[in-house]
Amino acid sequence: MTEADRKTWQAVQDEVRRYISARIWKPGELIPHEAELALQFGCARATVNRALRGLAEAGLLERRRKAGTRVALNPVRRAAFSIPIIREEIESTGQRYGYKVFLREMRVPPPDVQARLQLSGADKILHLQTLYTADNRPYVFETRWINSIAVPDVLNADFDMLSPNEWLVREVAFDGGDFTVSGVAATREEAAVLACKPGEGLLVLERTTRQGDNMITAVRLLFHPGYRMHTRC
Repeated sequence: MTEADRKTWQAVQDEVRRYISARIWKPGELIPHEAELALQFGCARATVNRALRGLAEAGLLERRRKAGTRVALNPVRRAAFSIPIIREEIESTGQRYGYKVFLREMRVPPPDVQARLQLSGADKILHLQTLYTADNRPYVFETRWINSIAVPDVLNADFDMLSPNEWLVREVAFDGGDFTVSGVAATREEAAVLACKPGEGLLVLERTTRQGDNMITAVRLLFHPGYRMHTRC
């Protein structure tokens, strides 16, 4: 590692991966403390912390407060996920893309969203509801909360020119998050938006993303009947 490389958490992470792969640090073994690693790699302790946190999230390390950090005995294989741009997804099928923002407001989110975005009960953030269309037919209905405290530039974003989905992918780098997939029966209101029958089965994807310690967005995507999700890992 060069002196410049030692300043980045990515370079520290690569070096730790090498130690694990080469069995310099064996499965189940405690690794050196962050202060020791910072001295060894010639970087700040916060840089080491960021690197180790990412490896713990990837399942290669096990971190416990007051007990130190160990190489995982049975590493968990986790698939990385990317955030698709809905426009590209629609256009890849040869259909004409469109979208309309139905609602844009600043408000205090409901308790479940507050918990997901780690906000206090008094924080107002940006709330959006957007319908994306394919050949003028409803494709996906998006309900999105953006942590405008962490991403203040979003308050000046012109969503007439760029959808909330694409703006975030372009403007805000994310390094983690989670998502869940489920099925629901369309309510009367959802059926009206997606041009389907009340009670018809719909696929729902709920996702949160973060950048470092800041939660960025919580989004609920409600897809048209018959939608099929395809992913790789």
